[in-house]
Amino acid sequence: MSMMDKLKHMLKGHEEQTGRAVDKAGDAVDARTQGKYRRQVDTAQKKLRERYGHGRGHGPGQEPPRT
Repeated sequence: MSMMDKLKHMLKGHEEQTGRAVDKAGDAVDARTQGKYRRQVDTAQKKLRERYGHGRGHGPGQEPPRT
């Protein structure tokens, strides 16, 4: 079993927690880079949420609220 398969198996059923972790990691990157790569981070967060978990009620194709 590949590492990605193991990761997918671990995340299955924990969409809310996964979504929160994606948001938290993206916020940390934005803070660390002073927002320089905000668009790229937002795109990565969106793709990760679509693939592994929606968290905070974000469905595919929906943008998270900006804070």
